[in-house]
Amino acid sequence: MKIHEYQAKDILAKYGVAVPRGEMVTTRDEAERIAKQLLDSGAKGVVVKAQIHAGGRGKGGGVKIAKSVEEAGQITERMLGMKLVTHQTGPEGKIVHRVLIEETLPIARELYLGIVLDRAAEKPVFMASQAGGMEIEEVAARDPDAILKQHVEPGIGLQPYQARRLAFGLGLKPEEISGAVKFMTALYRACEETDASLAEINPLITTTDGRLFALDAKINFDDNALFRHKDLRDLRDISEEDPLEVEASKYGLNYIRLDGNIGCMVNGAGLAMATMDIIQYAGGKPANFLDVGGGANAEQVAHAFEILLSDKSVRAIFINIFGGILRVDTLATGVVEAARKTNIQLPIVLRLEGTNVEKGREILKHSGLNFIVGEDMRDAAQKVVAAAGGR
Repeated sequence: MKIHEYQAKDILAKYGVAVPRGEMVTTRDEAERIAKQLLDSGAKGVVVKAQIHAGGRGKGGGVKIAKSVEEAGQITERMLGMKLVTHQTGPEGKIVHRVLIEETLPIARELYLGIVLDRAAEKPVFMASQAGGMEIEEVAARDPDAILKQHVEPGIGLQPYQARRLAFGLGLKPEEISGAVKFMTALYRACEETDASLAEINPLITTTDGRLFALDAKINFDDNALFRHKDLRDLRDISEEDPLEVEASKYGLNYIRLDGNIGCMVNGAGLAMATMDIIQYAGGKPANFLDVGGGANAEQVAHAFEILLSDKSVRAIFINIFGGILRVDTLATGVVEAARKTNIQLPIVLRLEGTNVEKGREILKHSGLNFIVGEDMRDAAQKVVAAAGGR
C-alpha cells in the first residue's frame, strides 16, 4: 500500500525523523493560513507540493516555491484540480486533490537515503548516495559504485557503526555525523515497526547550519501486514489507485493492470507468472495479472470476468486454471454465468487441468457458447495470441 508524502512525513516525525514544518491542505484559504503561520514564524518562503502517488512531480510542475501568502494561495488554486503528468503517471496523469504547504530550508547538499528489502539476502538494506534528487535507478545504472549499501540483521537492527559508515560515505562533515546516526536509526525504527516494504528519502538534505531533514519521503507498506496496523489501513487513498485494482480487492482478487491486450485469469501467483511468460513467448502481451486464488467460488470468478472485460484494451481472454481447492467445474460454472451475463463477444481461450476437469469441460461444451480450449499451456497461449490479433 502506498501513501502520500505528507502522510509519510507524519509517520516519520513520530519516530524522531526530522521533517520540514508543513501541513496538507485542500483549499486556497487553508493554504494561505498555513503559509502565513510558517512565514510569520521565520520561514523565508514556502513550498507548494502536489500530493499524488507518483515521483517526478517537480519536473511536471507539481512543486512550486512561494515567497508570500498571496503567491502560495495562487499556486495552490492553480494546482488543485490540475492533471499532473510525470514519467511515473504515464500520459494519463493524475488529478491533484490536495497539496502540502511546507517551509523552505537553507539547503547545503542533496543526498539519497532509502531502506528496502533485499530478497536475495533476506534482509533489509540501507542504500545511500551522494546523488540526491535524482532517480536512484538512473544513478545505479550509470554508476553502481555510487550506491552505498549496508545490510541490517533483522534480529539486531541497525548498528551505530553501520550508520556512521553510511554517513562518512555520504561525505558528511564531522559535526553532522551524530545527527545522521540518529536520523538513520529513527528511520529504521519507523520501517520496522510499521512493516514498511520501502522507505525512501530523496532528497535527504543537509542545511547550511548543519542539520539533516527528509525533504521528501516515500513509504510503501506490506499489504500482508496491514491487519496489524489499523491506523495505517486508514491512510489508503483509493482515488490514487487503479479503479479495477480497487474493484478486485473488494472480492478478494489480486489484480494488476499491464499494457498488453490479452486478459489473464489464473489461480495462484506462480501460475500467473508462468502464464504471462508463455504469452510473451508466443508473441503476445498480457493486459493484466489476475489471480482468483485457490479457494475462489463461482461468484468471485464471475466478478473476475467482469473486471477483465472492463479493460477496453483487452482483445482476448486466457483462462489458465489448475484445479485443486478451486475445482475446474466451479470455475467453468462461473465462466459460463459471466459470459452469459456480459454477452461477451471477445474470444475466450481456456486451459484446464486438475480436480473435476472432465466435468468442467462438459459444462463448457454444453453451454452453447463458443469457447476455445487448448490442449496444453503452449497450445492455449498460441491460440489466444492468434485470437487477439497475432504477434
